[in-house]
Amino acid sequence: MSQELTIGTRIDHDRYGEGIVGKVNLVSYDIYFARTGKMEILKSNKDFTVLDAVESESSSGTIDIEAIEKLICITLDKYGMLQEVVPLGERWSGGKLIMQPGNPSLQSKEIPIETFFHKIVMLRDRLRVLEQNINSNAKLTDEEKVDLQQYITRIYGSLTTFNILFQEKDQYFVGAGGGK
Repeated sequence: MSQELTIGTRIDHDRYGEGIVGKVNLVSYDIYFARTGKMEILKSNKDFTVLDAVESESSSGTIDIEAIEKLICITLDKYGMLQEVVPLGERWSGGKLIMQPGNPSLQSKEIPIETFFHKIVMLRDRLRVLEQNINSNAKLTDEEKVDLQQYITRIYGSLTTFNILFQEKDQYFVGAGGGK
């Protein structure tokens, strides 16, 4: 890579996925990845592609780390890469989900409850990204946005059954009756 990356540049790394340059060091970059967090990548590393380069304005010499962290969080959230850590209710930790078919000749299926919970949280995160995409879509009318938002609200209502898995009540699914 012949050009030097600048703070705020969005990249796609072969191993770590998408990330944002947070700091430029003498021989490396501190890059914040959605899946693995902060990683130091050598400037000589060729295992990434620049997705969105940020032009360097000037080198005033001062960097506001809090502003950079805020920028990184906003950007990760904008691209749906910021995943919230959601704790499973303690009583479910180490448990398993057993699905027993009505036909006794068929075999039941067991999966760790943590795996099932992770899929529920991923579903919620993707619904949130879908909401953001709908609300920021310039081609949809306000009426179309409201119609689509009502479907998403109904989906949240259908998912309230799984609220029992969450440790914190502020993580619960809320449907039309609960006001989001």
